[in-house]
Amino acid sequence: MKYQVAIIGGGPAGYTAAEAAGKAGLSVVLFEKNSLGGVCLNEGCIPTKTLLYSAKVYDYTRHASKYAVSVSDSSYDLGKIISRKSKVIRKLVLGIKAKLTAQQVTIVSGEAYIANQHTVICGDESYECDYMIVCTGSETFIPPIQGVDQINYWTHRDALSNKETPSSLAIVGGGVIGMEFASFFNSLGVKVTVLEMLDEILGGIDCEMAALLRSEYAKRGVTFLLATRVTAFEKGDNGTLIHYENAEGTGKVEAEKLLLSVGRRPVMKGFGLENLNLELTERKSVKIDEHMQTSVKGVYVCGDLNGVSLLAHTAVREAEVAVHHIINESDKMSYQAIPGVVYTNPEIASVGLTEEALKAADRSYKVIKLPMAYSGRFVAENEGVNGLCKVLVDGDDKILGVHILGNPASELIVMAGMMIEDGRKLSDWKRYVFPHPTVGEIFREL
Repeated sequence: MKYQVAIIGGGPAGYTAAEAAGKAGLSVVLFEKNSLGGVCLNEGCIPTKTLLYSAKVYDYTRHASKYAVSVSDSSYDLGKIISRKSKVIRKLVLGIKAKLTAQQVTIVSGEAYIANQHTVICGDESYECDYMIVCTGSETFIPPIQGVDQINYWTHRDALSNKETPSSLAIVGGGVIGMEFASFFNSLGVKVTVLEMLDEILGGIDCEMAALLRSEYAKRGVTFLLATRVTAFEKGDNGTLIHYENAEGTGKVEAEKLLLSVGRRPVMKGFGLENLNLELTERKSVKIDEHMQTSVKGVYVCGDLNGVSLLAHTAVREAEVAVHHIINESDKMSYQAIPGVVYTNPEIASVGLTEEALKAADRSYKVIKLPMAYSGRFVAENEGVNGLCKVLVDGDDKILGVHILGNPASELIVMAGMMIEDGRKLSDWKRYVFPHPTVGEIFREL
């Protein structure tokens, strides 16, 4: 069995590469040991957003009186929320399979093993290829904290399948995943405690925005323990005891359920990657060039495995660049305008550089801030809710970074990313006609 392109991993990078290569007329084989869509579709991006939207709708019903609407006996059914999540996943997985089939992609279910740069073994079969694209993704990192092997805990996968509402939840890790689950369970009335080792939640996000979001959730009852190191776990009378230490000394918190969400790491073992003898970076990720090609000609690595940006949308673009290089189409990967979104309620979205990054690089910059209330549409749809649009520019008013707190930040940030990628200035937004009223008009007000 001979193919021009062999792809290992059917997540966003893998299925995008397969579809693009198929459209280009190449013969393609795609290996996936679990379900098409990878972590993002099956136990990450899509299922979490499905749950969060249910929580948002529930929030709206509970606060409908702010909009002069009366809703009585508002309630939720977590079991049905989880069932709806599963239905959404099934529909999207079938859609991906249909797209790949339409491009004549051969889909092989099973664990792939790389024998060499031109040979992949799966089961009892051997597959030959001219080019190889490796997209094995990442996995949850479980910290080696004392007692972790003696207690029951959730990973994000377990939290997405849980059908009973706990009375309390402790989340170790205040990153994007941790905060999205904090948002979800807080909306359902769960007492949530977030323990974060850094001085602020959402490491890598603009600190001012992160602090504003934390303040909002603190008002809603979420407890935050920042600059706090978890030292041990043990079984408690009513759940799990989490021991910690910080500047104030030692302490402990007990919760019915515990979610470990301290990060993810690339999957690098178990599929023969070592047989390629690829050059690695100082951080032990696979080194790639601007075309996603590794140190071995004809072998490409896309998505979380290269360790550059563990985001599904980055992986999609990387896959397109890799296929374009294979078919000799001019293209290269740029990471200067990769959007990041936290799908809490309200959302945070960022693209480009943060103040912290600019200060660390000793670069001069200016800050322009506007309350989201400058948008009439935002005021009409967000009664009693504040938001902020923050833009960082250089001395020539070239846009360096954009950070938004307020719905729908996730939909607005793409406009900012385009401006940064194309090297635009603040005044360039004035040249475009925005429909009125829209929240996006905030950019014209800067």
